[in-house]
Amino acid sequence: MKNKIIGAIEVNRDRCKGCALCVAACPKGVIALSEKVNASGYQYAEAINGGCIGCASCGIVCPDACITVYRKKIED
Repeated sequence: MKNKIIGAIEVNRDRCKGCALCVAACPKGVIALSEKVNASGYQYAEAINGGCIGCASCGIVCPDACITVYRKKIED
């Protein structure tokens, strides 16, 4: 059996200002700005598709520390 690392992100929607730096930083293209807006009127980032590898590029570039990255090891 081979171990595989998968990732997931959690975005604090209320703090996100929709700058889209995370969208540009994601090497797998699995982050997009929502069509919905938060209480402050900003489109917030959200995970799409589910191909996150847990690299944390999005969390590193987020100027407001709105993104938490999780990594999980699964067995094939």
